[in-house]
Amino acid sequence: MNYSPLEQFEILLLYPLNFLNLFDISITNSFLYILLAITTSLIVFNLALYKATLIPNKWQLTIEFFYSFLLDIVKQQIGYKGLKYFPIVFTTFFFILFSNLVGLVPGGFSPTGHIILTFTLGLGFNLGFLFIGLLNHGVKFFNLFVPQGAPKPLLPLIVVIEVISYCLKPFSLAIRLFANIMAGHTLLHILSTFALGFFKAKNWIVVALFFVVLFLVNILEFGVAFLQAYVFVMLMSIYLNDSVNLH
Repeated sequence: MNYSPLEQFEILLLYPLNFLNLFDISITNSFLYILLAITTSLIVFNLALYKATLIPNKWQLTIEFFYSFLLDIVKQQIGYKGLKYFPIVFTTFFFILFSNLVGLVPGGFSPTGHIILTFTLGLGFNLGFLFIGLLNHGVKFFNLFVPQGAPKPLLPLIVVIEVISYCLKPFSLAIRLFANIMAGHTLLHILSTFALGFFKAKNWIVVALFFVVLFLVNILEFGVAFLQAYVFVMLMSIYLNDSVNLH
């Protein structure tokens, strides 16, 4: 039993594995749940495509809904030039979604509750967007840091602010996702601890009340899992738009 709300986020070494004593590729609970999230998403997609019919079944309709939903985000935020980047947006959404959801299974572990994962995603995408911007526009991409119509005396200060703002984008992606997932799981742990305490005291009325609250918070956390995946890919598309359509 975990006695601290933060113990559920502890990364545990399950199988030590070193490659030539140079690279540590040990298997941890975080790795296993990332693998579980990827496997679950693949199973869901395979179920949707298995024996696909002209008239879509429920699985097909669900996947098609998310496909259309995410495609609309890309079209609205980036335009038709961004369609070639749609696969990475689609994949990222479902990776984050299932990484959030596997942590809601009793005794589960949420990989997105660790800032190292969310920051790696955010930093990786930001570097990728920088590369795409330079590839598409060359040195003109740096005009992104020079707003049109800015007063010339304030231009050096504005450029510094714009550069800092661009460098902070990975943090905006990482902290929002990590903080919401961590806060939700911590709240669930605290409520569960209180419910268990009242259960031992045989205070059934309070126990029933806590179970109702836990049920409602779990529903809320399911909503948060979807919302945070949506917010991540929405911001990701907005940032990508600067690299594709230089303003």
